[in-house]
Amino acid sequence: MPRRFAPIGTTAVALAILAFVAADQYTARYPRAAIGRFRAGLQDVTLSPPVRTDRSSLLAAPVSPHTVADDDGGQYEAALSIPEGALAPPGESGRKVSARVPVIAAAPGSGAVEQQAQGARPALSALASFDGLGVGFAGPQGSARLSNPSDNSLAVGPDYIVQVANTRMAIYTKKGARFDTTGKVVFGPVETSRIFRGFGGACETGATGDAVVRYDQLAGRWLIVMPIFSAAPDAAPDAAPDTAPDAGPGVGHTPAARSAKYAMCYAVSRGQSPFGPYARYEFPRTRFPDYPRPAVWPDGYYVPTSSGDSARQNLACVADRARMLKGEPATEQCVAVDDATVMSVADLDGTQLPPAGTPAVVMALGGAQQRARYADSAVAVWRLHVNWTSPALTRLTGPERVAVAPYHYLCDGQLTSCVPQPGTAVRLDGQGDKLMARLTYRRIGNQQSIVAVQSVNTTAGAGGVRWYEFRVATGGGVSLFQQGTFAPDARFRWLASAAMDAAGNIGIGYSYGGADAYAGQRFAGRLRDDPPGLLTFHESVLARGQDAQTSTLRWEDYTQTAVDPSDDCTIWYLGDYVRQGAPGYSTRIGAYRFPGCAAARPDPQ
Repeated sequence: MPRRFAPIGTTAVALAILAFVAADQYTARYPRAAIGRFRAGLQDVTLSPPVRTDRSSLLAAPVSPHTVADDDGGQYEAALSIPEGALAPPGESGRKVSARVPVIAAAPGSGAVEQQAQGARPALSALASFDGLGVGFAGPQGSARLSNPSDNSLAVGPDYIVQVANTRMAIYTKKGARFDTTGKVVFGPVETSRIFRGFGGACETGATGDAVVRYDQLAGRWLIVMPIFSAAPDAAPDAAPDTAPDAGPGVGHTPAARSAKYAMCYAVSRGQSPFGPYARYEFPRTRFPDYPRPAVWPDGYYVPTSSGDSARQNLACVADRARMLKGEPATEQCVAVDDATVMSVADLDGTQLPPAGTPAVVMALGGAQQRARYADSAVAVWRLHVNWTSPALTRLTGPERVAVAPYHYLCDGQLTSCVPQPGTAVRLDGQGDKLMARLTYRRIGNQQSIVAVQSVNTTAGAGGVRWYEFRVATGGGVSLFQQGTFAPDARFRWLASAAMDAAGNIGIGYSYGGADAYAGQRFAGRLRDDPPGLLTFHESVLARGQDAQTSTLRWEDYTQTAVDPSDDCTIWYLGDYVRQGAPGYSTRIGAYRFPGCAAARPDPQ
């Protein structure tokens, strides 16, 4: 049964008022300092203080009319509502879309790692399965206006599940110590920028897509990251001095950027509740901050971004996690990377830390869609070591090319007419030019693993899930341990997301469809000691598509896995499907657990 909360009394009301006063007094607008730039080895490093930071009030009570306590003992009760809205017409946001239907040809030699049959183990049964944001979704705050693509993001904590889809978010119950059911919506749908209500500036007013939520299992906190794609006029004023606060001794500054057109917004909860309060930060960005992929690492919150579909320089950024967890003034460092595809940073799962001082691992595919290089046989690897005391010592080393089986981007990359659907000429996008979210890191004893996935052309003329397990050596060296392409038939499996549980088992969710099958979501996996390169469990059906998506070719852009911190075994997965006759997508959230994981789970070190 859910926990019961006592009615708010006089003392609680007084505490609530004091909490609001404290939150207002906590607000600290930074001096209008410029972005500092300096050389760190061979790279240009940008050090940015936030434009503003503060501490928010609570979003709302989890279930009206009872209360939720913040980490300072204050209480707050609210019943929020917003007008209901219709599903917004999906759009392409001005991005260039190719009408060409690419020839689907596998890279020579790639068939050697194809798994052309289903796994022999029985399909895993979903422990939980429910619809999230999408057509017909309604919650305490009404219904949502949603647009394509869904930009799916999912995070799971001890008691709650948080979903972000494009510009909207919702919070659900998770069965356990606090609630007796999973999937009951207790907050939302609201704009993700609701997290930044009262904050001011671009974070409050510039709601955009691509917001991402993570649960920092090491600290028991929620992290929400939201990019600002439109101009953020007060991010870095023209008259600001060329300084980089707290850069440390011996830092040589080059002329600072005089105008930051964009921003990245961070919100870090002050406790385990996703209802807040949150420590909030707005960091200026000088480059378009597309496709953020937050990753939790002991020394920072890493958020690499793409600078646009045609850009040849992307950013690997990191915010000062230690200070943000305390709600203290913090900075963000960004390193520019030339001629790299979309980058991902290893996102830590579990509570076993990497060896002290281990740099964050950054990965990207080879090739370059904008230069018609659709195939490669290596993955690029960098190691990013951040120094908060003296940022001049921050280092990004690489890229190192780690050899893998040859691959060809599914349908030649992103924004291409790719995956066929029944009864329509509209094809869905493949997003084959990038490693998909998330790049997951797991330490089990002395073993350090990174699991990565991408979408590739298969020898059957369809799409397959190429997956890798890399191993990380002491000092950060990366090598390939195993790989495979899951392609058991001539249909399309693409836009995957993977995770490794505490026992070393690997689970992968992905979109599934083809000319005779509406797009939906499936899940497959393997046990730790199964033969290398094989997903040994027959795929499970999480969501069976019921109709074609004809309003746009944009399909999700990405799906999402999250490992449950309550047992470190349950793998949650989120993806899209279309109901019969629906004008747009629905999302489905499911949970899977491999047999024996709890028994095999090692004690944290």
